[in-house]
Amino acid sequence: MTQLIQRFLGTGDALARLKDHAARLMRLQNMLQQQLPPALASSCSVANLKGETLVLLANGGAVAARLKQIAPSLIQQFAAAGLAITTIQVKVKVIEARDERRPPPQRTISETGSRSLEDFSATLPAESPLRESLERLIRRSRRD
Repeated sequence: MTQLIQRFLGTGDALARLKDHAARLMRLQNMLQQQLPPALASSCSVANLKGETLVLLANGGAVAARLKQIAPSLIQQFAAAGLAITTIQVKVKVIEARDERRPPPQRTISETGSRSLEDFSATLPAESPLRESLERLIRRSRRD
């Protein structure tokens, strides 16, 4: 399967350029991981390479500030590895916070309230939708 994908990616000119660019980004990511402290390396990633500008994504403002501080030394380390990177641009990654929905609160009706609803529903016509709804509410709210 991997060989089929590799062969497909290498067939078209645009796909071949895309494959080369992706491979270049992976090499840069690996180099970045090696050059940064582990805590910082796990909080950032290579986003793109535009000419001689390397674009990095940081997981937060503090990580972005730290990356901007060490950008000159990173440029020197990339130059020592033979890469022509003159600028490092740092962007903060937008992390969408997921709202964890809490289960709805369990609501119960007191015995007095339940009896009042039963008495009221008994006064309604047998085919009344309100009576059916009240009886269903009473059944669901019974405490075991």
